[in-house]
Amino acid sequence: MKRYIAMLFFPIFSVLSYAQQDVTVVDEVAGREEKIALPEGMLEEELDSMMHQWCVRTYLAYDSASCESTGEDVVFDTEVYIRRLQNMPNVIEMPYNPVVRKFIDQYTGRLRRSVALMLGASNFYIPIFEEALEAYQLPLELKYLPMIESALNPGATSRVGAGGLWQFMITTGKRYDLEVTSLIDERRDPIKSSYAAARMLKGLYDIFGDWTLVIAAYNCGPGNVNKAIKRAGGERDYWKIYPYLPSETRGYVPAFIAANYVMNYYCEHNICPATTQLPMGTDTLVVNRDVYFEQISEVCKISMEELKALNPQYRTSKIPGSAKPCILRMPLEAINSFIESGDTVYTLRLSELNKNRAVVNVSDAPVTSKGAKTVKVRSGDTLGAIAKRNGTTVEKLKRLNNLKGTMIHVGQKLRVR
Repeated sequence: MKRYIAMLFFPIFSVLSYAQQDVTVVDEVAGREEKIALPEGMLEEELDSMMHQWCVRTYLAYDSASCESTGEDVVFDTEVYIRRLQNMPNVIEMPYNPVVRKFIDQYTGRLRRSVALMLGASNFYIPIFEEALEAYQLPLELKYLPMIESALNPGATSRVGAGGLWQFMITTGKRYDLEVTSLIDERRDPIKSSYAAARMLKGLYDIFGDWTLVIAAYNCGPGNVNKAIKRAGGERDYWKIYPYLPSETRGYVPAFIAANYVMNYYCEHNICPATTQLPMGTDTLVVNRDVYFEQISEVCKISMEELKALNPQYRTSKIPGSAKPCILRMPLEAINSFIESGDTVYTLRLSELNKNRAVVNVSDAPVTSKGAKTVKVRSGDTLGAIAKRNGTTVEKLKRLNNLKGTMIHVGQKLRVR
């Protein structure tokens, strides 16, 4: 029966229109409009960023002519959507309601080309997500969270500074052992961030014991979910605390349900997945010395763009292996070249690339103190005579003029104060 609670709660809402950043709904009982913010993974700028990824441009092709479908979306009766959602092999409850339907319409309508590309890109990332989720015994349908978080772009950065496929804030990422410095941002490491996300999701489930609340808390934080529960009189059903959640979170769970739907039923909506040419095998090695992408590129015959795409955790071209062991991912052939090069890869163009100087010599600056006075040494002058004429001492003269002895010469300028 719980699966139908949302159907009873939401018929008072209907969707009026779509905007670039939100969906507008109306409470037909109160006659009040409400805007539901779209998750960032559904915004145009994020989707455009995904389409320009190196792996997408290199290994994915969108060729509607080769697809047997018409390329046109089809609309089904409400009962069809309800049945399909019920039939998905999920642990997490995914009910139907008008808001969920409109997010499905977003994916199968305006975003259908993006869905085609994400279906192709999922071949790169879904296996990683599934392994991390399985390691913590979590529902595998959570693998579609990055679809609405980042549009499967490991380089994505949100308006508030969240980064990577799973969109960790810096403080949250560090809490789950993701290093973030000026040189490294492990929020963008697909493997490390996926295991961190699995740990976080497991922790949230330990708090709430309900996967829909977990998904909401992943988006807005457990504090906001607890506030919504209190404002709803202690109710712990997501659809009952829904009105008390932040705007984006009200759209987040429906978007998650819609993402699961479209990734399972894209064929029924005539969406053709982008064809995928799986890249050659890659592997990793551990780097224990500083090395630059430019050095690796030249020695291992691999493009800078590919290096950056395979190692998105490095914020500059420097891999700071001397600070701590660092992981480098490359095609197998490039890894063999790296190993065979020995010290060459580390020393090539090093003086040109390394801008950090270990020691800096500072030249003595001229003294410009207010009230300073200088005199010129005359024939027969001694430091004692000059000191007496100017009301000072020999030691002060030596200190002011950085003299180690008492030797001076005619014409020399000496500071006397």
